Amino acid sequence: MESGWDPDIKKYFTRLLNAISVALAWLIAVFSAGIYYRLGWPGNYPLIFTVLFYAIAAVTLFFVIRYMKGLWDKGSD
Repeated sequence: MESGWDPDIKKYFTRLLNAISVALAWLIAVFSAGIYYRLGWPGNYPLIFTVLFYAIAAVTLFFVIRYMKGLWDKGSD
């Protein structure tokens, strides 16, 4: 009898950890830019920088969601 994890469980946890790590990396990057550089609220920079910050955050969120959808669809084979 083989010792260790079931290969399906290992694939599931690998996908889960990848999804969590990508989401956390995106959140940390957006929060850091929004809070540390004060791009998250208007008043410190011209309004166009705040608008660009939120536009870029929305576009990168789209790509993060697309990556995760592909990650979970690929695993359901």
